[in-house]
Amino acid sequence: MFGYLKQIHPVLPVKDVTKAVDYYVNKLGFKLAFKDTTDEHGYAGVSRDGIEMHLQWHDEKEWEIGVDRPMLRIYVEGIEALYEEYKKLNVFHEQTSLKETPWGTKEFAFYSIYGNGLTFYRDL
Repeated sequence: MFGYLKQIHPVLPVKDVTKAVDYYVNKLGFKLAFKDTTDEHGYAGVSRDGIEMHLQWHDEKEWEIGVDRPMLRIYVEGIEALYEEYKKLNVFHEQTSLKETPWGTKEFAFYSIYGNGLTFYRDL
């Protein structure tokens, strides 16, 4: 029997779990999967369609020394529809656009409220 990698649940650093959950649920259309606390500290998971991301509180001191922020690449079916959905919600930065890349994808990217990079793409 061989090992089979089935899912990945990236853990994103956030300053306030409650605000981060609100952002992913009310701005990006995710659903709350779980939350281990009712305040801004702690740990939570959000999901949409076939993916789940975890949000973990990090102390303010860690942000001062420059906690590295992850950049996630999320494969999407219906990239144009998702782009239009997020465009209406005003979550983009001024450079965000839906574009075809030289490496054979159609994609758009932006940073979440805590600087975690989100790239949504599909193959051409």
